[in-house]
Amino acid sequence: MTENIMKQIEMEKMVLNCGGVEDKLERSVKLLELITKRKVQTIKSSKRIPDFGISPGKKSGCKVTIRNKPEIISLLKRFFAALDNSVKIRQIADNHLSFGIREYIEIPGLEYNRDIGMLGLDIDLSFKRKGRRVKLRKIKQGKYPKRQDVTKEEIIDFLKKNFKISIKKK
Repeated sequence: MTENIMKQIEMEKMVLNCGGVEDKLERSVKLLELITKRKVQTIKSSKRIPDFGISPGKKSGCKVTIRNKPEIISLLKRFFAALDNSVKIRQIADNHLSFGIREYIEIPGLEYNRDIGMLGLDIDLSFKRKGRRVKLRKIKQGKYPKRQDVTKEEIIDFLKKNFKISIKKK
Protein backbone atom coordinates (compact mmCIF):
# COMPACT_ATOMS: atom_id res chain seq x y z
CA MET A 1 0.00 0.00 0.00
CA THR A 2 1.40 3.41 -0.98
CA GLU A 3 1.30 6.39 1.33
CA ASN A 4 -0.83 9.40 0.44
CA ILE A 5 1.45 12.07 -1.07
CA MET A 6 -0.62 14.84 0.52
CA LYS A 7 0.18 13.42 3.99
CA GLN A 8 3.97 13.47 3.59
CA ILE A 9 5.85 15.85 5.88
CA GLU A 10 8.48 18.21 4.53
CA MET A 11 10.61 21.01 5.90
CA GLU A 12 9.34 24.36 4.71
CA LYS A 13 12.10 26.67 5.94
CA MET A 14 14.75 27.26 8.58
CA VAL A 15 15.17 30.66 10.22
CA LEU A 16 18.37 31.48 12.11
CA ASN A 17 18.27 34.60 14.27
CA CYS A 18 20.31 36.57 16.79
CA GLY A 19 19.46 39.59 18.88
CA GLY A 20 21.45 42.59 20.00
CA VAL A 21 21.96 46.30 19.50
CA GLU A 22 24.87 48.32 18.11
CA ASP A 23 28.14 46.39 18.58
CA LYS A 24 26.48 43.08 19.44
CA LEU A 25 24.24 43.38 16.37
CA GLU A 26 27.27 43.80 14.08
CA ARG A 27 28.85 40.69 15.63
CA SER A 28 25.56 38.78 15.25
CA VAL A 29 25.42 39.68 11.54
CA LYS A 30 29.01 38.42 11.10
CA LEU A 31 28.10 35.17 12.90
CA LEU A 32 25.09 34.43 10.69
CA GLU A 33 27.11 35.26 7.56
CA LEU A 34 29.86 32.91 8.77
CA ILE A 35 27.43 30.04 9.34
CA THR A 36 25.22 30.40 6.24
CA LYS A 37 27.36 32.38 3.74
CA ARG A 38 24.22 34.34 2.84
CA LYS A 39 23.03 37.93 3.10
CA VAL A 40 21.64 38.71 6.57
CA GLN A 41 18.49 40.76 7.15
CA THR A 42 18.37 43.16 10.11
CA ILE A 43 15.19 43.58 12.14
CA LYS A 44 13.88 46.85 13.57
CA SER A 45 12.21 46.95 16.96
CA SER A 46 8.58 47.96 17.40
CA LYS A 47 8.74 48.21 21.21
CA ARG A 48 10.67 50.23 23.73
CA ILE A 49 12.79 48.18 26.17
CA PRO A 50 14.99 50.62 28.12
CA ASP A 51 16.93 47.90 30.00
CA PHE A 52 18.37 46.63 26.71
CA GLY A 53 18.70 50.06 25.10
CA ILE A 54 16.01 49.29 22.52
CA SER A 55 13.61 51.91 21.19
CA PRO A 56 11.04 51.77 18.35
CA GLY A 57 12.65 51.86 14.91
CA LYS A 58 16.10 50.91 16.21
CA LYS A 59 17.79 47.83 14.75
CA SER A 60 17.65 45.11 17.40
CA GLY A 61 18.24 41.78 15.68
CA CYS A 62 19.12 39.90 12.52
CA LYS A 63 17.90 36.79 10.73
CA VAL A 64 18.50 34.51 7.76
CA THR A 65 15.80 32.38 6.13
CA ILE A 66 16.89 29.23 4.29
CA ARG A 67 14.48 27.33 2.02
CA ASN A 68 16.99 25.13 0.15
CA LYS A 69 16.35 21.56 1.45
CA PRO A 70 19.90 20.12 1.05
CA GLU A 71 21.35 23.18 2.78
CA ILE A 72 18.81 22.87 5.62
CA ILE A 73 19.69 19.20 6.12
CA SER A 74 23.46 19.80 6.20
CA LEU A 75 23.07 22.69 8.70
CA LEU A 76 20.65 20.71 10.87
CA LYS A 77 23.09 17.81 11.17
CA ARG A 78 25.74 20.23 12.45
CA PHE A 79 23.32 21.96 14.84
CA PHE A 80 22.03 18.65 16.26
CA ALA A 81 25.63 17.48 16.73
CA ALA A 82 26.22 20.62 18.84
CA LEU A 83 23.24 19.54 20.99
CA ASP A 84 24.49 15.91 21.30
CA ASN A 85 21.72 14.74 18.94
CA SER A 86 18.96 15.38 21.46
CA VAL A 87 16.06 17.81 21.62
CA LYS A 88 13.73 18.58 24.52
CA ILE A 89 10.09 17.73 23.97
CA ARG A 90 9.00 21.25 24.96
CA GLN A 91 10.98 22.66 22.00
CA ILE A 92 8.59 20.94 19.59
CA ALA A 93 5.13 22.31 18.78
CA ASP A 94 2.61 21.80 15.97
CA ASN A 95 4.21 22.72 12.62
CA HIS A 96 7.59 23.77 14.03
CA LEU A 97 10.67 23.03 16.10
CA SER A 98 12.62 25.77 17.90
CA PHE A 99 15.90 25.47 19.75
CA GLY A 100 18.94 27.53 20.60
CA ILE A 101 22.69 27.06 20.66
CA ARG A 102 24.39 28.87 23.55
CA GLU A 103 27.78 29.39 21.86
CA TYR A 104 28.57 29.04 18.17
CA ILE A 105 31.91 27.29 18.88
CA GLU A 106 29.89 24.19 19.88
CA ILE A 107 28.90 23.76 16.21
CA PRO A 108 31.25 21.31 14.45
CA GLY A 109 33.41 23.01 11.82
CA LEU A 110 33.34 26.46 13.43
CA GLU A 111 36.24 27.85 15.40
CA TYR A 112 36.45 30.86 17.68
CA ASN A 113 36.61 34.17 15.82
CA ARG A 114 37.94 37.16 17.78
CA ASP A 115 35.80 39.62 15.76
CA ILE A 116 32.61 37.81 16.78
CA GLY A 117 33.41 36.87 20.37
CA MET A 118 31.08 34.53 22.24
CA LEU A 119 27.55 34.51 20.82
CA GLY A 120 24.67 32.10 20.49
CA LEU A 121 21.81 31.82 18.03
CA ASP A 122 18.24 30.56 17.77
CA ILE A 123 16.99 28.14 15.13
CA ASP A 124 13.35 27.75 14.07
CA LEU A 125 12.42 24.93 11.69
CA SER A 126 8.97 25.01 10.04
CA PHE A 127 7.24 21.86 8.77
CA LYS A 128 4.37 21.58 6.31
CA ARG A 129 2.39 19.23 4.12
CA LYS A 130 1.50 19.60 0.47
CA GLY A 131 -1.29 22.06 -0.22
CA ARG A 132 -0.31 24.68 2.36
CA ARG A 133 0.08 27.29 -0.36
CA VAL A 134 -3.70 27.16 -0.91
CA LYS A 135 -4.10 28.86 2.48
CA LEU A 136 -1.31 31.41 1.98
CA ARG A 137 -1.84 32.65 -1.58
CA LYS A 138 -3.64 35.91 -2.30
CA ILE A 139 -5.78 34.99 -5.29
CA LYS A 140 -8.35 32.17 -4.95
CA GLN A 141 -7.39 31.53 -1.35
CA GLY A 142 -8.79 28.26 -0.03
CA LYS A 143 -9.20 26.51 3.27
CA TYR A 144 -6.46 24.40 4.82
CA PRO A 145 -8.00 21.94 7.28
CA LYS A 146 -6.62 21.45 10.78
CA ARG A 147 -5.93 17.77 10.02
CA GLN A 148 -3.29 18.91 7.48
CA ASP A 149 -1.19 20.49 10.26
CA VAL A 150 1.93 18.58 11.26
CA THR A 151 1.48 17.34 14.83
CA LYS A 152 4.11 17.19 17.55
CA GLU A 153 4.24 13.37 17.40
CA GLU A 154 4.76 13.40 13.61
CA ILE A 155 7.66 15.85 13.98
CA ILE A 156 9.22 13.60 16.63
CA ASP A 157 8.94 10.57 14.31
CA PHE A 158 10.39 12.60 11.41
CA LEU A 159 13.40 13.68 13.50
CA LYS A 160 14.03 10.16 14.82
CA LYS A 161 13.81 8.64 11.34
CA ASN A 162 15.83 11.22 9.38
CA PHE A 163 18.31 12.59 11.94
CA LYS A 164 18.48 9.85 14.62
CA ILE A 165 17.56 12.36 17.33
CA SER A 166 16.68 11.39 20.89
CA ILE A 167 13.88 13.27 22.61
CA LYS A 168 14.35 14.36 26.24
CA LYS A 169 11.24 14.57 28.40
CA LYS A 170 12.52 17.54 30.43
